[in-house]
Order: sequence, then C-alpha cells, then structure tokens
Amino acid sequence: MRVSWDQVFTWRMGRQFIAARDGANAVAVVGRLAGVQAQVTSAAETAVAIRTTKGEPGAVVKALGDGKLVKTWAMRGTLHALTPDIAAGVLSLMGSARTWEKPSWTKVYGATPADVAALVDAVGEILDGAILSRDELVSAIVAEPRFHPLGEQLRSGWGSVLKPLAWQGALCHGPADGNSITFTSPAHLVPDWKGIPEPDAAAPEIIAAYLGAYGPAAPETFDAWLSRGNIKKPVLRRWFAELGDRITEVEVEGRKGYILTEHADALATTEPAHSVRLLGAFDQYVLGPGTADAALLSAEHRAKVSRTAGWISPLVLIDGAIAGTWEVTGTDLIVSMFDDAPAPLSELSAEAAHVARALGIPDLTVSAK
Repeated sequence: MRVSWDQVFTWRMGRQFIAARDGANAVAVVGRLAGVQAQVTSAAETAVAIRTTKGEPGAVVKALGDGKLVKTWAMRGTLHALTPDIAAGVLSLMGSARTWEKPSWTKVYGATPADVAALVDAVGEILDGAILSRDELVSAIVAEPRFHPLGEQLRSGWGSVLKPLAWQGALCHGPADGNSITFTSPAHLVPDWKGIPEPDAAAPEIIAAYLGAYGPAAPETFDAWLSRGNIKKPVLRRWFAELGDRITEVEVEGRKGYILTEHADALATTEPAHSVRLLGAFDQYVLGPGTADAALLSAEHRAKVSRTAGWISPLVLIDGAIAGTWEVTGTDLIVSMFDDAPAPLSELSAEAAHVARALGIPDLTVSAK
C-alpha cells in the first residue's frame, strides 16, 4: 500500500479532530490523541478546545477533577492528561523500561533501585484514600529516616524521583488546589481503576491508540513518542509483530510504517484537501510524530518549533504541513511564516476566531512578521 504525505496529513487532521473540529468533549479528544501534554495546563486546554466547535478553557481541568482524565508523568517522562485506560497502559510500558535501575540514573538522582521499590510501598500507603500537597507528601515520606537523603530530590519541581512511582501506579496528580499541585493515587481518583496491566497486555492497545492518531508510523517512531528510545528494540519489534493482521504496512513516499488495518482503506482513498489551521503550543499534532519528522517539519525550521527549555511553539499548518509559528501579544495574533512565504491572512483571520475562543480571550487581529 502506497500513499502520499498529502494524503497522510489530511487523514491525520481528520482523525485528530483538526479538520472539522468535531471532538465531542475533552475526554473524547484526549482519548483519540492518546493523551495531551499537560506540563503547561493552558496548552492542554487549548489543544482540546481548538478541536471542538464551541470548546473553551476549563474542560480538561474539570475532567481531571471528575476522575474522567488522569494527569501524571507519562510519555517521555512529561506530564500528560490521559484517559484512565490509556494512562494505565502507558504507565505499564514506561515502567517496563526500568530506567531507574540504571547506574546513571542512580548517580544523578541518588535513589537506588531498592530505594525506589521502598518508595512505591511507602507512597502507596501514604496516599491510600488521601490527597496531599507536594510538601505534605514529601514530609510524610521523609518521616522515615531511610528517605532523609532524598528530601531535596523529592521536593524538586521536576519530579524525577517521583516519576518511577507514577509509572508503577503509586501516585498521580490530584485535583488542582488553586495554584498548588496535589498528589493522590489513581485508585483513589478514578472510579473502577483496574491497576497497571502487564506490558505485553498493554502494548497492543497503546500501539493501536498511537497508530489511530499518528499513523502510518514505524516502531522506532512509536518508541520515540513513548520513551525516547528506552524500550529494548527486540521487545518493541515483538510487540508490533504480535499485532499480526491488526496492522498493515504502508509506504509513504519511500518511508515505511504501519497503520491499523481498519483504517487502511480510509487512508488509501483520502483526497488531499487544502486547509489553513492554527494549533497551540505543545500540540500533539507535532509531538506524536516528533519534531524530527522532516516530512511534517522541515529540518531547517525545526529550531523555530522545538525551542530552548523544551518549549514547543504554536503551529501554523498549511495543508497539514507545519509552515510557520504564531504568538499572541495583547489582542494581536502575529504569524511568522517559514521561508518568507506570504501569510494567507483571510484564512488565518478565520482561524484566529477559534484561537481566541480556545484561549478564552477577546477577538484577535492577525498580522504577519
């Protein structure tokens, strides 16, 4: 099966609720995208709101408070909002890499594999039926003398020592308390939480969820999205092989990857469509394939999207390809097109109305640098 990148982009935009903005609600959008990055909460809200016709900020936070979504350290060790079933599967696969057992991890963070195992047990007990602030949680942990040396790392906003606990289901973020974050256990937050499945059971569903939004993709692309290459290659290849006829190999202008077989006919018959769209910062449209995907984002412009300190710029899409970035200053939405291309101002002005709604601000005026 051979298709063009124009077909792929058009198909992905439909699958990701970008073309028609037909996402039903926050849970539906987050589920289809296999999670939205929530390191910056406002970015997660924008990603959801811009994929619906009437969505406004606040839907993600509400769904998190209702236990319909889970906020935790997931793909690539970054905070994501996920549906509970996807969260459980992703956490299983992240945990299967056992990154905290590497000597280099212990050297940086000071916690041995035995320390992490003890922390999982201790935090599981501390958060049983409880919602605690970071300070409350850390104070409860370091009340046990063996954990005293880890106090500074446990209090770090990066959460590096807490991540392995999240991957093993001992904790997740709780409901927001003003500007302060809280922690609880997934079992306390989510009704009917089923726990963390075995990796071999989780892999088929997480791979299927990924391919359903970002396919066609190779196993290595999936793992770059999931763990930044920490899953052992033989294991990764086995997971894909065991999907059997659930997936179909596709060649996209010389690059091979896989798509769910149930989507193969739809992709093959997709007609490329002209479109202009604006997406917010840290959007899954680029995080799913990765900023290194030169078909989606030309290598010479990658640094304008993937910026310092891990910042991912808001995107201008022309026919599904990344063609520029944008920023909001006051009531102005300022577009920076790549290669000095002319900005399609009339189409961008229509898009700006959706951006304003998604950001929860008044109307925006579009201009180009």
